[in-house]
Formats: sequence, C-alpha cells, structure tokens
Amino acid sequence: MSDQPPYPPPPEDVLEIGAPEQFAALSHPLRQRLLFALGHRPATTGQLAARLDAKKGNVAHHLKVLREAGLIHIAETRRVRGGTEQYYQRTARHMVVAEPRAAGTAAMLAAVAQELDLSPAETHLTLRHLRLDPEKAKELGETLARLVDEAEEDAEEQPLHGVLVALYQQALPNGTTGSV
Repeated sequence: MSDQPPYPPPPEDVLEIGAPEQFAALSHPLRQRLLFALGHRPATTGQLAARLDAKKGNVAHHLKVLREAGLIHIAETRRVRGGTEQYYQRTARHMVVAEPRAAGTAAMLAAVAQELDLSPAETHLTLRHLRLDPEKAKELGETLARLVDEAEEDAEEQPLHGVLVALYQQALPNGTTGSV
C-alpha cells in the first residue's frame, strides 16, 4: 500500500489522434514507451529515464516532442534543491486514432510489437477473420471497447498490462466486388 496521495486523472478521458504532428510523435518507439509509462501516474524526466533504462537527455527530448504534439502536459511542478522538477502526464486516459492511416497505425503496432517482445510474462496475440454483417460488426466493436473500458484495475503494485483492440473490415482485392 502506498501512502502517496492519488494523482488527479488526466484532463481528458479520450483524445482523438489525427494531426500530422501527433502521428510523427508516435512514430518513435521511445515516445510510445513514454506514453505507456505515463499511463497511470505523472512522472519526472529522471523517473522515466530510470524506469525505461534510457538517458535523461534523450527522455527530455522525446517528452518535448510529445508535449508539442499535445499528447502529454506538465501536470505539476515542484521546487527541489533550487531547481524546478516537472511531472509529466498524458493529456488523456485513452488515445484513439480518429482516422487510421498507414503511418500512424504502423507506429502504434511497432510500439506494441516492442512491448510484446520485452514482456516478461506470457503474451496473447490473435488474428481471426470473421464474416459479419455491418450491424454485428458494429456490436462486436462496441463490446470490445466496453470490455476494455470497464475492466477493473487491481492495486498499483500489480503488473501493468497493455491491451490493443482493433476491428476492421478486410479490404477486397483490386477489381473484385461483393463477398470473397
């Protein structure tokens, strides 16, 4: 149990990613890892560098890029030994790609692939194709989103798990129409 007070939640519940600078910010694996690390509580540059085993200057640079893209903000500042310590936090609890494009999707999937590779525990990755009418596809998408959104979290000492949900209609090969 922690005697530390709970941190305020991010100012937004959902942030739609769509601006070119946001996709550019998401294109670097360390920036993705920083966003993951800031998923539950604010942290300083030094705390993030230690947690991610990265150089403090490198982390500071990538935090600046994320901040300029509107993906993180300074949640709090504290005076420490004559200096100012800044605590960074994500601007939203959930980040969704408003209109998925190849570059943004590739960046997000690359970051998830890196996280899967670094995972110390068993991971689950499944791809399945289903034939669904539009109404059933919509219902499945809403159910998956609700399942993730309503998942109850355990105590802060428990391991952090990532969840990626994607539902898409498979593109038809060029020149064909209807069902395949």
